[in-house]
Amino acid sequence: MDKLALVLVIIGALNWLLVGLFQFDLVASLFGGQGAALSRIVYTLVGVAGIWSISLLFRDRGKVD
Repeated sequence: MDKLALVLVIIGALNWLLVGLFQFDLVASLFGGQGAALSRIVYTLVGVAGIWSISLLFRDRGKVD
């Protein structure tokens, strides 16, 4: 689940990079606009992945002795 969340967060970050630099929303252009159901699903999945990734900050990865 962590790797899937990371992939979705990276996709979201790259999409925001494109929006910031070129005013181009790749997700919207691929899935029929910002209001299209499929685009909204992708945006929602990226948001949920971001929330999931917050938990990665607080996990104890185990100490190697």
